[in-house]
Amino acid sequence: MQRLKTVEARKRDTRDKIELGGLIVKAGLRYEKRALLLGLLIDGATRMEASVDEKARLLAIGVKAFGHDPD
Repeated sequence: MQRLKTVEARKRDTRDKIELGGLIVKAGLRYEKRALLLGLLIDGATRMEASVDEKARLLAIGVKAFGHDPD
């Protein structure tokens, strides 16, 4: 039973990572260096911590790119 839970957790983790990679592609950043991508993400996280308005602004951009509210 424990092994089944571990397998399911690994599958869920893999799916999450694939979906996150898809966001990189959707943003048009597929061919950028990994260090740049990480820098963008860290900078965005820092900005969101500092400003609720920035988080709302970034969320609005993402919602528009999806064409709906994706959770």
